[in-house]
Amino acid sequence: MTINATGWRSEAMQRRVARRYASERRFRGLGFFAVALSGGFLAFLLVTMFYNGIGGFTQTEIRVPVNFASISAGVTPSALQGPNAEEALGTLDLESLAATSATEALGENGPSMLSDGAWLSLREALRDDPTLITRKADIWVPASVDIDQAAKGADEPEPKQQLAALKAKDAVRTGFSMTFLTASDSTDPTVVGIWGAFKGTLLTMLVTALLAFPVGTLAALYLEEYAPRNRWTDLIEVSINNLAAVPSIIFGLLGLAVFLNFMDMPRSAPIVGGLTLALMTMPVIVIASRNAIKAVPPSIRDAALAMGASPVQVVFHHVLPLAMPGILTGTIIGMARALGETAPLIMIGMRAFISSPPTSFTEPATVLPVQIFLWSDEVSRGFVEKTSAAIIVLLAFLMTMNATAIYLRNHFERRW
Repeated sequence: MTINATGWRSEAMQRRVARRYASERRFRGLGFFAVALSGGFLAFLLVTMFYNGIGGFTQTEIRVPVNFASISAGVTPSALQGPNAEEALGTLDLESLAATSATEALGENGPSMLSDGAWLSLREALRDDPTLITRKADIWVPASVDIDQAAKGADEPEPKQQLAALKAKDAVRTGFSMTFLTASDSTDPTVVGIWGAFKGTLLTMLVTALLAFPVGTLAALYLEEYAPRNRWTDLIEVSINNLAAVPSIIFGLLGLAVFLNFMDMPRSAPIVGGLTLALMTMPVIVIASRNAIKAVPPSIRDAALAMGASPVQVVFHHVLPLAMPGILTGTIIGMARALGETAPLIMIGMRAFISSPPTSFTEPATVLPVQIFLWSDEVSRGFVEKTSAAIIVLLAFLMTMNATAIYLRNHFERRW
């Protein structure tokens, strides 16, 4: 059957062609709408997090004249500088001093204007300048949650009045808070920080990466390059695919049963969290690594063997370097999933209240996702912005980790 040239220009053909073009435009429009909708949700999420969390990086402080000499009780500046400095600081009743100084400077409501952790600022001031123990000095201490929220726009009459009175005395300021980045968990939102959880996250992710990446990559190499094709290999492949879809809390139960109950490893420690997350991450890395290895053209192997390379040299000198970009992509996906996990870590006890950062892989610790979960369950309004601020830190950490992995992937990428 043939169609002459005039048939293509017929009215019926023109209608059919117009319908095809209209269908293409509708499909293109739907695709654009889907991308725009996804981008809109992402933008809404980021804007909401930044709007709610930016206040968590700032802190309102009140200037209070403090007479340290009134509680010195024989403690000298040299005692605060020696090897027993912490013991000497422990003998000072700084909590009572903070309350007394606030009452003298701000009236009977003065102590309620200060944070419960205001005395910590007095201790830090003495650590920085031990000579303060002999004299009186103006110290900036964190304000209460109500004063802090009023300074950030909360509309409550009494805190606003107190804030106005403090401004009239030039005794209040709001600025960037290093405490949030350098402190650990606390029951007081004005002195809480994310450093303890952040350090626990670093240690946990380090254990996860050191175990999951090499083991997952080597397992993929064996299955793809060396393992015989039989029913046992098929069973292993099916098991790995199934493990990649297992809910994360199951790995938490596995870590609880094996690492804590059977191996008697330290509870809430980064090494246990890292081992548990490595078990969860490994199947994802194995699957992605196998696909990357499989994508290397067979001609690369044949050419290397023809040049006299041994099978091991072919794998490690040619196949693995060419597959490394895909392997790192799978590692990015697996580590990103591990970074945001909470359920398996709660199962192994990493939801404990940790008031000081861990110094080793075996000390009790928590991680950022668990810390966010714990703060979101607090009643105090001050924890609301701290929760959003911690989410911002977690997103920044995730993007930094992904950017590093992408750089390494591009660095190892080779074209053929």
